[in-house]
Amino acid sequence: MASLYERLGGLDAIRAVVDATVARQGADERIARKFARTDLGRLKANFADQICETTGGPCTYTGRSMTETHQGMGVTAGEFDAFVEDVVAVLDQFQVPSADRDELLGLLGPLRPEIVEVESPQTGTALPDSFEPAPPLA
Repeated sequence: MASLYERLGGLDAIRAVVDATVARQGADERIARKFARTDLGRLKANFADQICETTGGPCTYTGRSMTETHQGMGVTAGEFDAFVEDVVAVLDQFQVPSADRDELLGLLGPLRPEIVEVESPQTGTALPDSFEPAPPLA
């Protein structure tokens, strides 16, 4: 049986989904403020590598841990859920079969405890002034 990476269409398809997801999330007022100081090139590269590696592709994720990346951001449960909703909408837009979509979400879902710092349904919260994002990729 083909790996999820292969069923998703490989790295080019994953990058297209990541690009569309980041664009959607940047326009989503429920979570856009959390990306205010994010280097989008770094985010896209790391997110694509993470999905590629997680789904059985040839990539190696070399970014920071999800705990380190999101520490101090004050991400709420509602914002995490909005993020997932945006990912699902993009996967549906790209006509990813529901079984493959659900398998991918099952691989990414366990990261929730490393990302969510505030168990609240609130969305649209600002980044704390003290939050320092990762430096841009060289």
